[in-house]
Amino acid sequence: MTRLIRFNKPYDVLPQFTDRGSDGSPRRTLSDFIDLPGVYPAGRLDRDSEGLMLLTDDGKLQARISDPRHKMDKTYYVQVEGVPDDAALAALRGGVDLKDGRTRPARARRIDEPPELWPRTPPIRVRKSVPDCWIELKIREGRNRQVRRMTAAVGHPTLRLIRWRIGDWSLDGLAPGAWQALPPPDKGARR
Repeated sequence: MTRLIRFNKPYDVLPQFTDRGSDGSPRRTLSDFIDLPGVYPAGRLDRDSEGLMLLTDDGKLQARISDPRHKMDKTYYVQVEGVPDDAALAALRGGVDLKDGRTRPARARRIDEPPELWPRTPPIRVRKSVPDCWIELKIREGRNRQVRRMTAAVGHPTLRLIRWRIGDWSLDGLAPGAWQALPPPDKGARR
């Protein structure tokens, strides 16, 4: 039987089970939270990002979740420096030129701070002279540090990044550092 779990990855946790860094490294990994042999991440989430990771023991399901060809939306809550105007949001919606090519169009909108969020440890750096704002960004790609590079390209560096949803799976009701077993999707169903 296929195993599928959702995990709310805290800030400053490596999105892998082992740390291939220096010996005695104090960096936390997935193994500090998940003791379930045989499951592996379906996609990555940077160490300095938070939020939803899906893990499974099924290689085909892992590929289906993480491969952009399956057009599975990933929804991020992004706290950015400054307040993006309509032109910045339109640029995100149209696709942004990055060093590794143009991104696919995204869905982007300003939002109020999501009420279901938890405090980050450590908190973001706040500058009294520079306002910040939250945006919701939906993409169907997964390039390295893509969301951070996109917001920086439109003049609004990311301060905090939380992946809230992958396809139909979300973080609803899942505390940071917690995981939950999920029923596997139907083999023919698209998520």
